[in-house]
Amino acid sequence: MAAWLALFALIAPVRAETPATESAQATLSLSAVLNGGGAPLTGGVRWRVFAAAADPDGSHPLIVESSLAQPTLTVPAGEYVVHVAFGLASAAKRVTLGAEVRSERLTLSAGALRIEGTLADAPIDPSKLSLAIYVPQNRNPLGKLVYAKGKAGDTIGLPEGSYHIVSTYLDTVGARSGVNLAANTGKSAVLPPPAAIPSNSIVNADIKVVSGKLIDVTIRHRCATITLKLVNKAGAEALANTTFTVLTPGGDVIRELVGAFPSLVLAEGAYVVIARHDAKIYQSTFQVQTGIDRDVEVVAQETGKQGP
Repeated sequence: MAAWLALFALIAPVRAETPATESAQATLSLSAVLNGGGAPLTGGVRWRVFAAAADPDGSHPLIVESSLAQPTLTVPAGEYVVHVAFGLASAAKRVTLGAEVRSERLTLSAGALRIEGTLADAPIDPSKLSLAIYVPQNRNPLGKLVYAKGKAGDTIGLPEGSYHIVSTYLDTVGARSGVNLAANTGKSAVLPPPAAIPSNSIVNADIKVVSGKLIDVTIRHRCATITLKLVNKAGAEALANTTFTVLTPGGDVIRELVGAFPSLVLAEGAYVVIARHDAKIYQSTFQVQTGIDRDVEVVAQETGKQGP
């Protein structure tokens, strides 16, 4: 009997040291709505859950974050601050969670803006538009830039108020037409893939955002893709190693391009093109019409003119 008691005495401490059960977990489902009710937001939302207790430096540790519109998060039971951002609008709420399943819906005092672009009544690929949103100040529509990386089709949350939109059509074709560094330096060069560059097709719009409402805005661009060629006669093969300078009729330089047939996007209107080849200069004029992509030939004659 004494032997059994001695053995039990050895085993008992081992049992006491077995791990305790994991701390209680809470399941938190989140959603956000605009002021005034309506369906929960389905995109453009960023959630962050912070510890309610601050660190010695005053900051609140970030526990978890999500870009899902309606996430379901698992966190240890405790006190938290739930923060939601929707564009420039945001809201926060303090919650105490036990070992439970909880749903929380935060209300944003904001409206929403969704911008689409068209060209000749056809939708524009969102990757070809750059959108900037400003708050007008002192009669200056470009008073304060508040949203610099807007994308067409996105739903952008904004506090109620007046805004100015600047939509720039991005030139993805003309980005490949430019100065050839290898040709200029006489050395081989490995260049990264060209990035889209802003064209001169820029559209401005003034809008008013109302709290609790989604506003759809359509931006209509008027531009086309033009391919430039220097030829000895109409319809002939393009001459290589030509430098083109595109200007407005008033003499403002739009772009400079190098090559046999470089392309660029231009806003609707009249233009002057100067071609330089073998130390000679040729000039022509042309017109751009919305949605009509075409070639513009500059005839290699001093009197050569290109009609509209």
